[in-house]
Amino acid sequence: MHLPFWLVTAVLAPVLLYQGRRTRRITPRLPDGSGTPGGQYGEGTPERRILVLGESTAASVGVATHDQGLASQLARLIHQHSASTTAWHTFGVNGIRLQALNGALVKAELPPADLVLLSMGVNDATGFTSRNRFRQQLIALRQMLAARYSAPLVLLGVPPMHSFTALPSPLRQVMGWRARQLDDVYARLAHERTGDFIHLRYPLVTDPDLLASDGYHPGLKGYRHIAEALMQEGIDLLH
Repeated sequence: MHLPFWLVTAVLAPVLLYQGRRTRRITPRLPDGSGTPGGQYGEGTPERRILVLGESTAASVGVATHDQGLASQLARLIHQHSASTTAWHTFGVNGIRLQALNGALVKAELPPADLVLLSMGVNDATGFTSRNRFRQQLIALRQMLAARYSAPLVLLGVPPMHSFTALPSPLRQVMGWRARQLDDVYARLAHERTGDFIHLRYPLVTDPDLLASDGYHPGLKGYRHIAEALMQEGIDLLH
């Protein structure tokens, strides 16, 4: 147990509950991206195949269509840099936590992929999923995916929620604290189990020009910004 975090959360509980309810009430709920959740850049049989799994980012919330979302943006950049035909597919559920995602993936028909990227953590942070449970769910997910994909699972860092200006203070700081704790779980797993996990930092998306109309999710420029940052950090992996 991370005692300081829970002590602060307990003291601030009435304020946090009020702010959380008010934020949910006044923040516009944007729909998932529409259209086909997959495609490719280039002609012929894909040489590289990207699969993005997760919550709202994988569901392309904040843009109109999936081909404007993260998986497509990553595939486009890889295609441009390598001149290789690159396929992409995304599977996301807005508002989902990791345990529920694992359950959904058991029944999902997913395409072949050379790179599988997980974008999760915000809903587990707001839902106060314990770090140990989060870790065990990540391991269970990797074990499940290992039957289909041999490459390590790429963990996109939990977004830095302390920078979410759509959240009021002190809710923003407490959620940022929790997000960092879950991101530490990612980092430790990647350090301990190098054959199973790779951890990439989540880039800051604080410029209003990068955000969708809710001031919370990335917009078109935001997804492009994240894809470009991931290309820079994991360029060997993504190429």
